Amino acid sequence: MSLERPVSPNPYDLLPTVASFSVTSTDVTDGQPLKDDQVADLGNTSPQLSWEGAPEGTKSFTVTCFDPDAPTPSGFWHWVLVDLPADVTSLDTGAAADELPGGAFHVRNDGGEAGFMGAAPPQGDQVHRYFFVVHAVKEEQLGADADASPAVVSFNLAFKTAGRAILHGTYQH
Repeated sequence: MSLERPVSPNPYDLLPTVASFSVTSTDVTDGQPLKDDQVADLGNTSPQLSWEGAPEGTKSFTVTCFDPDAPTPSGFWHWVLVDLPADVTSLDTGAAADELPGGAFHVRNDGGEAGFMGAAPPQGDQVHRYFFVVHAVKEEQLGADADASPAVVSFNLAFKTAGRAILHGTYQH
């Protein structure tokens, strides 16, 4: 079976426009291959992220990692971290559930686990893009719980996002 198909569009270009702000990482360089630490079978560790310049009125943050290039109609959610307090402006490498500030929590990724799942594209597939996005949220709580799917979180974000900071890495087996 061949996995040849067109490259998916940047999914964030398809959403309503919101303010942008900046996100940087000591682990991910925008547009460049991910380090082994962020690959599922090599390190499986969430990257360090720092952000600044969120829109005024931001009351919390949601952090996601999405791969639109997975060979599915819905892409693949690698990380969904919800309800980070508004005064949090960074995450350390390997942000673990028992170390999250305030009432923040992980929603299960598309691999079925609560937390980060590293890059794992099929062998020989096209280059995959991993969009690490910090969403500035207009409410202290997004309105999703730990049992929500990534799609439900994303749906809530469509109505409650004040701004987005986007950084993306790539990976190919």
